[in-house]
Amino acid sequence: MISRAICEAVLHKAVSTGADYAEIFAENTLDHSINMVAGKVESVNDAVIAGAGIRVYKGLRSVMATTTDTTESGLLRCAQRAAEALGQGAAEIDICLHERLYGDIHPVRIVPSTVSNQSKIDVLKEGCFAAKEYSDAIKQVTGTLLDVDHNILIASSEGLYAQDRQIRTRLMIQAVAEKNGETQTGAARPGRRMGMEMFEHEVNAREAGIHAAKQAITMAGAGYCPAGVMPVAIGNGFGGVIFHEACGHSLEATSVAYGMSQFTGKLGQQIANPKVTAVDDGTIPNAWGSINIDDEGTPAQKNILIEKGILKSYMIDKFNGRRMGMPSTGNARRQSYAFTTTSRMTNTYIAEGEDNNDDIIASIEYGLFAKEMGGGSVNPVTGAFNFAVNEGYMIRNGKICEPVRGAALVGTGSEVIQNIDMVGTQLDMGQGMCGSSSGSIPTNVGQPLIRVSSITVGGR
Repeated sequence: MISRAICEAVLHKAVSTGADYAEIFAENTLDHSINMVAGKVESVNDAVIAGAGIRVYKGLRSVMATTTDTTESGLLRCAQRAAEALGQGAAEIDICLHERLYGDIHPVRIVPSTVSNQSKIDVLKEGCFAAKEYSDAIKQVTGTLLDVDHNILIASSEGLYAQDRQIRTRLMIQAVAEKNGETQTGAARPGRRMGMEMFEHEVNAREAGIHAAKQAITMAGAGYCPAGVMPVAIGNGFGGVIFHEACGHSLEATSVAYGMSQFTGKLGQQIANPKVTAVDDGTIPNAWGSINIDDEGTPAQKNILIEKGILKSYMIDKFNGRRMGMPSTGNARRQSYAFTTTSRMTNTYIAEGEDNNDDIIASIEYGLFAKEMGGGSVNPVTGAFNFAVNEGYMIRNGKICEPVRGAALVGTGSEVIQNIDMVGTQLDMGQGMCGSSSGSIPTNVGQPLIRVSSITVGGR
């Protein structure tokens, strides 16, 4: 995108007022999506995001400037603005860039931009029609097929010059069911860091549509969940959003470096039940949240966050690492060049345990089975969270019984990970978009079936 020689000139300009670090992040991204409503294509959208962000550091001060003009003169003007905002001083860094090739552990066989819209529409129709035809109770189906081709370049005063190409594809289907005059929604949202070959072996569009329809119908016929404090079994896959939100954000340097986390200063301490091992791994081949390098050019890695209940690591970017006196863990991410990079999750999950799934359910005399979690909110300082349950069932005498709706799980991250006392053996992942100070980024969440011995369930 930008030659090495131009990057060197721009970085020299950026450090001209005494910065001790400078970085260029440039991108050229194509976003493509097709939306379908009631069996008809409603819209086909293309968006191109192109520009560059230039950051400079001096000690614990940071300044960023952005531009859509990626010519040499445009970049030099942007670098001058950043340098002037940082302050007055003299350049002290000699910059010589060397290209680094990190390879690609996420191969793509069918680049989505080379596939016709009609072929993509056929995939979308397969999923949407499967949902609509599943039952007469399904009153509406909407679907989206999106693909992103994200090309980035990172150059820094530390001599780095590297590029990466990130292609992701995702199918999203939502079904609305009506029973007795009441409506409920079901959804399926599978995605991978892959091209259109995702639909050959990884994702079945028809099965996704049926999943959305089944969930909508089940919840439309459900009564309301009773409220109270009780044991809860949380399903695998997207159930991992509980750890992601309630604990994961509190393990990001974004919060930890400023003492704004429930886990600040607790490395080496027992913070969770010994059954809990939690990992953030950006190296899983073709996983939705995976990367080759992060948005500062640090190679992706597998970080053991919690091992048998002991806090082992945080997720750290370069700038917050300065404040903490710790190196980057390959977790610096941003939505686009227009956002300042900070520490973020990739593929974050609770690792498989040794408990049998049937034993987990059988151990609960009266409680809730949260088969699939929904969205919620969390305060990373206190860890207090509130999450909706998209699909839930009551458990009585160790048996999964009637479906219930309107359930919510309420608690704090530090408490819930202490109360996870059974962990199953079948890890699965769910895909989502995570929002934080550096924008919205793709992340995987995951876990096996787990049991929380006691948690507040909101309901009626």
